[in-house]
Amino acid sequence: MIKDFKAFIMRGNVVDLAVAVIIGAAFGAIVTSLVNDVVMPPIGLALGKVDFSNLYVNLSGTHYDSLQAAKEAGAPTIRYGVFLNALINFIIIAFVVFMMVRMVSKLRREQKADQAPPAMTKECPYCASSIGVKAVRCPHCTSQL
Repeated sequence: MIKDFKAFIMRGNVVDLAVAVIIGAAFGAIVTSLVNDVVMPPIGLALGKVDFSNLYVNLSGTHYDSLQAAKEAGAPTIRYGVFLNALINFIIIAFVVFMMVRMVSKLRREQKADQAPPAMTKECPYCASSIGVKAVRCPHCTSQL
């Protein structure tokens, strides 16, 4: 059973998937930091010094000075600022993935274009002369192909 598990783990697809998941998690952390620490502060400043992560709707009817105070009191809240941050995270990640897929597709198209076109000739099995692919009779030895 251990031998089968080792064979399963060492297959190329499993290792590739594991690497992709690890890199994706790290990339997600980078994008989250980009949104929370770089993108949102200038947007919040432009909108009147608003911190999006603290935007919420209090459903309890009691006034709280901050989201943290409402959470500590156990008040039900709709944290739409956190949702906006997550939405911007998603848009940035989706755009980066789109650009990567586009780049890979372009590289594959270029690689296909660089490949040699299919052979237009073949070799006669009888006299080893070069003849056209569509030929049914060799022009050199007149053999039926």
